Amino acid sequence: MIANLMPTKWRALSLFAACLLAPANTWGAEKPLELKWGELAAIVSGHMVEVTVNEGKVKGEAIAIRDDTLVVNVSKTSAPGYSKGSAVIPKNAITLIKVQRERSTWGRTLGTVVGVVAGLGVGGYTAAHVDSGGGGVVAVLVAVTSGIAVLGYYAGKQLDRRQTTIRILP
Repeated sequence: MIANLMPTKWRALSLFAACLLAPANTWGAEKPLELKWGELAAIVSGHMVEVTVNEGKVKGEAIAIRDDTLVVNVSKTSAPGYSKGSAVIPKNAITLIKVQRERSTWGRTLGTVVGVVAGLGVGGYTAAHVDSGGGGVVAVLVAVTSGIAVLGYYAGKQLDRRQTTIRILP
């Protein structure tokens, strides 16, 4: 009886939205890229990184790669000994580095356009079944269209992001 409360269209739409909003890195585990310390600067410098150290994780922007250290402008940390601001992480304390990069804006643009079109369809359907005056129908249409367009934008933003996991070779 509970299964009949949600129409099939809404179940399908909910499943589709959940798939779009799921982070891309949960779809399949990738093998870490293995690099020597000297090859790291070109890939890491200037990007947001999550560095796994012996005691936890340090997240922030990679500023520089020195001979034996990585300089990070820390925004979030779970590792003792590192606080927000500039931090120097020794090479031998690093186990993994995850680099976040954005390719372009095509995913956000596509997600927004698809969100607006889907929002107009869902909003129009919803507005047609609202029992109120003319103002309520327009408000429902605008609210549903805007909400789904925003969801489309964030789904597209996930498509634009690329995460590379790097393991340092000795």
